[in-house]
Amino acid sequence: MDRKLRNRILLYLALAGVLAYAGIRFSERKPVPKISAVMPMRENLVSSISSNGKVEPLAPYVMRAQLDTFVESVRATEGQTVKKGQVILELDVKEVAAKLSEAKSKLLRAQDDLSAAKAGGRTDEAAKVAGDLGKAQAERERLQKNHDVLLRLIARQAATQEDLAANDLALTKAQAEVTRLSAAKQEFDRSVRLDTGQAVLHVQQIQSEVAALEEKVRQGRITAPTDGTLYSLGRSAELTPLKAGDYVRVGDLLAEMADLHKVRVRAYIDEPELGALEPNQAVRITWDALPSKTWVGKTETVPKQVVPHGSRSVGELLCAVNNDKLELLPNINVNVSINSRERLGVLSVPRGAVAAEGGRRYVFVVRRNQLSVSKSTLEKREIHVGIADATRYEVVSGLQEDDLVALPGDVDLRDGMTVTVITTEVFNFQERRNG
Repeated sequence: MDRKLRNRILLYLALAGVLAYAGIRFSERKPVPKISAVMPMRENLVSSISSNGKVEPLAPYVMRAQLDTFVESVRATEGQTVKKGQVILELDVKEVAAKLSEAKSKLLRAQDDLSAAKAGGRTDEAAKVAGDLGKAQAERERLQKNHDVLLRLIARQAATQEDLAANDLALTKAQAEVTRLSAAKQEFDRSVRLDTGQAVLHVQQIQSEVAALEEKVRQGRITAPTDGTLYSLGRSAELTPLKAGDYVRVGDLLAEMADLHKVRVRAYIDEPELGALEPNQAVRITWDALPSKTWVGKTETVPKQVVPHGSRSVGELLCAVNNDKLELLPNINVNVSINSRERLGVLSVPRGAVAAEGGRRYVFVVRRNQLSVSKSTLEKREIHVGIADATRYEVVSGLQEDDLVALPGDVDLRDGMTVTVITTEVFNFQERRNG
């Protein structure tokens, strides 16, 4: 190799070395991303399901109008606590009361007819039928005796054949009259038996009519069937609570009441969360109208089917809730939180530190750089998680208590990235646990 070629090669190598050195120096000056990190902590985790629901009375009493009429007076107000038998409102039942009086008069007449039918018919009619038959039978017997006497007299030539013929003609007529009146009495007796059956039915029909009218008259006074809270009065045409003078029709709602010391909350749980539900799980209820209040209860009936609810597909979970101060009102919308699962003393990390990829969960663990005290390297590590609450995941495997986990910030974290840890939040977690 000639001298010029060798010198050129050496020059190129020197330039490459200078460029490599300059690159290394430049890279060392490039700013290293600064991150925050946290150490996993052992804590008690409670997994909860949050949704919305509606308050319902456990055993409501619904009172409806039994007749078309006007409201005469209103004796209670919505939200009022009432005692059993207390009058809530009164309806105008004057027309019904008049019909009831007329029906009772009809019942008395029908009962008289029934008594007469059971006694064999009207006394005068029965006496006439029996009397006519008795007279005809007596006349027939008299003529029969005359027939026998005339036969003996003719034998002694004391009477003629003409006398016997006249008597026998009269006897034939008398027998025919007895036959006719006997048939008439049988028909009368049959009609009496029919009249008795009809009279019984007639009395029963009028008794039913009287009972129905009496019930309507009683329904004119709407009273509380038990102790409880009157949470709803019927609405007038103007959608205001009923007042005196309003018109109501049969079936119209007059009042609703119940014992509201315990209520039911119908919670609408989204389909993916139904698998975590069980009976007797703790429930917390909040209401936006009283944001500082919380009511507690438990789950009772777990959904057996999914139904549409607006744009959602939900199961309807029934919860029993204590309402000692009667603050939860029927039909209000509430917020529902269900503690579905609890783990004690489990290793946990913030939810924000856990990422998902292809159905797997992973975190970035901070590894100290042996060449630089101030710099660290990120390691992407798969973990397995258990339950979660609003802010944390349970770590089942993949992390130790002394690991340091990177928290997301202004830069996208990646495996092998060089970073500088500026803060750790282990003390914040420790304070929260001690607090």
